[in-house]
Amino acid sequence: MYKTAILLTISNIFMTFAWYGHLKFKDKALWIVILVSWLIAFVEYCFQVPANRIGHSYCSAAQLKGLQEIITLTVFSFFSVLYLKENLHWNHYVGFVFLIVAALFIFKK
Repeated sequence: MYKTAILLTISNIFMTFAWYGHLKFKDKALWIVILVSWLIAFVEYCFQVPANRIGHSYCSAAQLKGLQEIITLTVFSFFSVLYLKENLHWNHYVGFVFLIVAALFIFKK
């Protein structure tokens, strides 16, 4: 499980930059940020695909998705505050907690 979680975390770091990193470069042409985002996303897939292959040997696809969502929220929270310099507010945290609780229900037997 640790190997899958580590690979998914690395994957999510790249994907967060692919999806949201360009927001700091609004002065760049859209086609440039799309191209750069696709290049970053390619690297993301190099971690995400093996993570899901490995993880699917002991988790269902739904459980992998739940784990990925928890990791995504964690990575995004740090990214938003540290890179984008956008503060998270109480309502963001409450919403994230509800999403994490929902994802954890997927692992309930």
